[in-house]
Amino acid sequence: MQLTTSDTATAPVRRLLRRGAIQAASVLMIGGLVLTGCSVSSTDASATETTSQSATTSTTDSTSSDSGTSTSDATTAASTISDTTTAAEAFIATLSDEQIETLTYDYDDETKSTSWSNFPVTFVERAGLNLADLTDEQKAAALEVLQGLLSEEAYATVEGIMEGDEYLLENSNTTEDSLGQYYIAFFGGPSDTNAWSIQFGGHHLGINADLNGAENTITFAPTHLGVQPAVYTNEDGDEVQPFDGIYTDAFAFFDSLTEDQQATLTSGDVSMCAPGDTCDFSTGSGLTGAELTDEQKELLLKLIANWAGMADEETNATELAGIEATLDDTVIAWSGETTYDMSSGDGINFSISGPNVYIAFQAQQGSAGADVDGVTTSGWGHVHTVYRDPSNDYAGSVTQQEGSGMAGGPGEGGAPGDLGGTPPGEQ
Repeated sequence: MQLTTSDTATAPVRRLLRRGAIQAASVLMIGGLVLTGCSVSSTDASATETTSQSATTSTTDSTSSDSGTSTSDATTAASTISDTTTAAEAFIATLSDEQIETLTYDYDDETKSTSWSNFPVTFVERAGLNLADLTDEQKAAALEVLQGLLSEEAYATVEGIMEGDEYLLENSNTTEDSLGQYYIAFFGGPSDTNAWSIQFGGHHLGINADLNGAENTITFAPTHLGVQPAVYTNEDGDEVQPFDGIYTDAFAFFDSLTEDQQATLTSGDVSMCAPGDTCDFSTGSGLTGAELTDEQKELLLKLIANWAGMADEETNATELAGIEATLDDTVIAWSGETTYDMSSGDGINFSISGPNVYIAFQAQQGSAGADVDGVTTSGWGHVHTVYRDPSNDYAGSVTQQEGSGMAGGPGEGGAPGDLGGTPPGEQ
């Protein structure tokens, strides 16, 4: 049996609670790509109803097995904010005063912009509490915050990413001792009337969610989603493929293009804009939204929704409508394989850059020493992505600080485009 993102909905929570947090974090790679450089805009809002993390989702029981809590079934921003606030307050109630102090920051604290990264937690210090230091009750309560915030599909993707780290910890030959550490932090106090933010992540995950009850808005910019390996077998004997939905949506868009459009797309410059880096969000060259048919625009929007559509129906529709409004000014570039066949080639890279959204997807040409016999842990099976909103990163609450050294941006003295990790194809 193969599980895609929506099918994986509860197993990692069981493992997390049984084992005491997904243990060490990072598969990691100093040579890990540090995404650097751009922005995006987007497509037809009618596609919002098809928002998914997996094109092959099959609805399963969304309850979080051991905790008895279900993933969010909220349909409005107000209900998502309310559910998430309630879960956050319940989580805080399980903590000591010292833990609460570690968990919480001022809403505008600059730590928000420097504590998320696609580097291991051993290289870039994350904000907040490490789940590995919490009791089982506290871990369950922390995960319930995510369950209140995310759609079922998005939560399953997060679970699949986290469980992939644990799989590598247990089965790969890596000597890295930090795989599986995940942190949670709050910026501002949980509230369904005032703005506050949740930051959650580790090496292959960095969620920044801003919730504003006064305006009934939620944004996930910036967010980092990554995966390694591409496919793995979990403890229940099920095959899990966390990024299958993203790959499927990406190739559905690519395959919808004419030969001339594909030639324009692949002649463009795939750009990167890293966590911790200031960006000019230049669009570069490639295929523009203005060159797409209505059907192609819908497919592009469906792809974008894997990052910009992680919450309730109202939030997703609002976010995607804003992206659609500037779609004609959006530039899409692509390099790498042109068919979805993970048995050959080195994977794909693409960027989507426009006024209201920026997405970068990059295959890492190296396993970072986390090899498993018969399992793809490089290229197709080792991917870093970033989602940002040039018009609204952090909902405008923090001025992005330029990264340096191992802060997730360019190396010391580096310039945009001077990646802090190894460029694609050179790892």
